[in-house]
Amino acid sequence: MDTFIRYFIQHLTVERGLSKNTVKAYAGDLLALAEFLQDNQIDSWRKPDRDTLLDFLDFLRNNGMETSSIARHLTAVKMFYRYLAAENLVDSDPTALMDSPKLWRILPDYLTVDEVSAMLNVFPRNGDALELRNRTIINLLYATGLRVSELTSLKVADISFETAVIRVKGKGEKERIVPVAQRVLKLIQKYLLTARPELTSLVPLVPYLFVSHHSRKLNRERIWGIIKEAAFRAGIAKNIHPHTLRHSFASHLLANGADLRAIQEMLGHADIATTEIYTHVDRDKLAVIHHKFHPRG
Repeated sequence: MDTFIRYFIQHLTVERGLSKNTVKAYAGDLLALAEFLQDNQIDSWRKPDRDTLLDFLDFLRNNGMETSSIARHLTAVKMFYRYLAAENLVDSDPTALMDSPKLWRILPDYLTVDEVSAMLNVFPRNGDALELRNRTIINLLYATGLRVSELTSLKVADISFETAVIRVKGKGEKERIVPVAQRVLKLIQKYLLTARPELTSLVPLVPYLFVSHHSRKLNRERIWGIIKEAAFRAGIAKNIHPHTLRHSFASHLLANGADLRAIQEMLGHADIATTEIYTHVDRDKLAVIHHKFHPRG
């Protein structure tokens, strides 16, 4: 299957004249698709149909990929199959009836306020060091909407208790300031005083806020595991992924009247269009308003 990808990459480079970075991105997207197909016992580019490709996009979404990145994967797949069809390397183009990435949007999974409340409290406030660390992680993720990768890179020095904000380095090393509620700051302080010294006993000067019991920086997979464990303990049956609390943070802010531009700033989205996917939460609210105030509601 990789042979066809090489043909396509050569086409993009020589005939289309695309930049090295763009070509590299598309190659990575297609290799991800190839791996997905192989995992599902599909060994030829001729076999996938539209539903298979939609399953691939849903797989990316369930693994926490941003909508903008999924849209780029879709662009790569559409261009690839258009090329294969033009070169008669496939019998038909399964992407022909798929929507344009500019119009296509995946609504992110998000939790209700009650579900989030249940998750925030599954780890005891007065538990052991790991339980207090996990409680602090879940609360901070929901309070700030941080990406999991941003949380793992957060350092103690990035927290300002005086101004109630944290300094976050997002995608492309872009820095932003995110406010933090006092109740979460108090939880962080408790973690720093009672739990973190125990966790950093092997490496006392480790700069990262959240560390393992071996005094090492937590990775993305471990944070995901903590989120999944919290959801399981809370009895939540939804398919939880690393961005679920981030999506819930944004959805709940918008539902309660927060300005979309402010949400964009807190999430670190470069494009307001990415933030606009959260406007779906207003549908139920609008229905209630219509029913209450319209004479024929």
